[in-house]
Amino acid sequence: MIAPIIRSVAELRQLTDGWHRAGDTIGAVPTMGALHDGHLSLVAAAKERCDRVIVTIFVNPRQFNSREDYEKYPRTEHDDARKLERFAVDAIFVPDGDEMYPQGFATGVSVSGLTDVLCGAHRPGHFDGVATVVTKLLLQTAADRAFFGEKDWQQLQVVRRLVADLNIPVEIVGCPTIREIDGLAMSSRNLLLSDRARARAAALNEALEEMAEGLRGGRAAQDLRPAAEARLSAAGFTEVEYLDLRANDDLSLLERPERPARLLVAAWLAGVRLIDNIAV
Repeated sequence: MIAPIIRSVAELRQLTDGWHRAGDTIGAVPTMGALHDGHLSLVAAAKERCDRVIVTIFVNPRQFNSREDYEKYPRTEHDDARKLERFAVDAIFVPDGDEMYPQGFATGVSVSGLTDVLCGAHRPGHFDGVATVVTKLLLQTAADRAFFGEKDWQQLQVVRRLVADLNIPVEIVGCPTIREIDGLAMSSRNLLLSDRARARAAALNEALEEMAEGLRGGRAAQDLRPAAEARLSAAGFTEVEYLDLRANDDLSLLERPERPARLLVAAWLAGVRLIDNIAV
């Protein structure tokens, strides 16, 4: 059965108020649509841990750095709803831009420190847009738990920080990255790759795994980075924005994994920006 598609906050709150009065726990899975198995793994996790599950679909204009990138982002609402059928989610929340940012909207949420590096350094204002829309979605869905993928590790840390700082009563649950058979992290942006580019995209994960092996052998990140970048260049990547070893929690730059750490990368292939990370 296809879940009801809710388009207004007022209608959504009628549902969530009733669920909470009945003692049900609510899980939220915030997405921008174009759902793939990575998203669906979050839905499955939410179904396991919550009585009610809301999947949100909103392509947030405030987190894009170019109008062109925003316009070409995949929008597949009907197909998304069909994919969610087998999970029997309780609602799909699909607000439009005016519902999310009505006329006169003048408030933003900004998280400093964590957003100054990695994607934040290359996409000015991106995480302000993320933090603002996630804050709104957490409040709109009245979620007890919200589920985010580890593929965007920086985003996950930003969301955890804003929830802690603003005392929003929701548990943030991070879920493992889901990968294609060749190792490429599942992403809605993969749909924008040509068949040829898609075949080369697996080099992103391969470069990370090779670099991680060197780190485990005691080598420093700065010594391993040139070979990893050369591998990506040979595969057709045109720009590597960053390829860093960072601490798990505060994203401080490391040379060796002397504390729990992640290798994170962002690179461009055939006009599409891809990100990935792995634990070290």
